Amino acid sequence: MFSDNLIQLRKINHMSQEELAEKVDVSRQTLSKWETGESLPDIEKCKFLAEIFGVTLDDLVNYESNDSGLGVPPKGKYAFGIVTVGDKGQMVIPAKARKVFDIKPGDRLLVLGDEGQGIALVKEQDFVANFQRMTR
Repeated sequence: MFSDNLIQLRKINHMSQEELAEKVDVSRQTLSKWETGESLPDIEKCKFLAEIFGVTLDDLVNYESNDSGLGVPPKGKYAFGIVTVGDKGQMVIPAKARKVFDIKPGDRLLVLGDEGQGIALVKEQDFVANFQRMTR
């Protein structure tokens, strides 16, 4: 996973191995070994790579693109995967999304939509709290 993520992030950021190696203060050969999986960087270099690419250290090391084919998301952004909508419009929110956003059984979600940007789900209590702050 790490080597695939490193290659993908380097290419998305239009960097050569040489350019990235220079930023991280290693040789191009060392970077090449990281990308082939021959070796791994130490934790400090991983942390620095995550900062360079604006991703979390966890995503740099562990992110799997799964069926969506999407690469490592920027820090604070998520691609939780693909869900299937049932006959009555029901869907299962992926477990990781429920954990990140603390969504529990019984929570009420407000469904917002924008024809140009898509659908968003917001916890009712968060929406109400934000609305009240804006109208004070």
